[in-house]
Amino acid sequence: MAADTPGQDPAGEDSRIASLEERISQAEQVEKVRQGATVQAADDGSRLGNRVLAELIGGLVGGALIGWVLDRLLGTTPWLLLVFLGLGIVAAFRNIIRLTTTKPPEQ
Repeated sequence: MAADTPGQDPAGEDSRIASLEERISQAEQVEKVRQGATVQAADDGSRLGNRVLAELIGGLVGGALIGWVLDRLLGTTPWLLLVFLGLGIVAAFRNIIRLTTTKPPEQ
């Protein structure tokens, strides 16, 4: 009857299998280092894309809003709106370039 009852697999308790799994993982790590493979999280690209989009929208909206408010207060319609919209675009692209430009690794 003991042979018919389901139980824990005796192979999972074998120390040789645990040792083999450990050696395989060490060999995989050595191979990754040898090939120069870098581990990149799956969501790094989407995170960077969202940040770039936020910088672009924030620069445009922020510049336009500041320019519009100053135009309403000073009565210079539409000149300050255009000036601050241009400054917002320049600031947004500067931030995007700074965000996406990476320094090469020093050796």
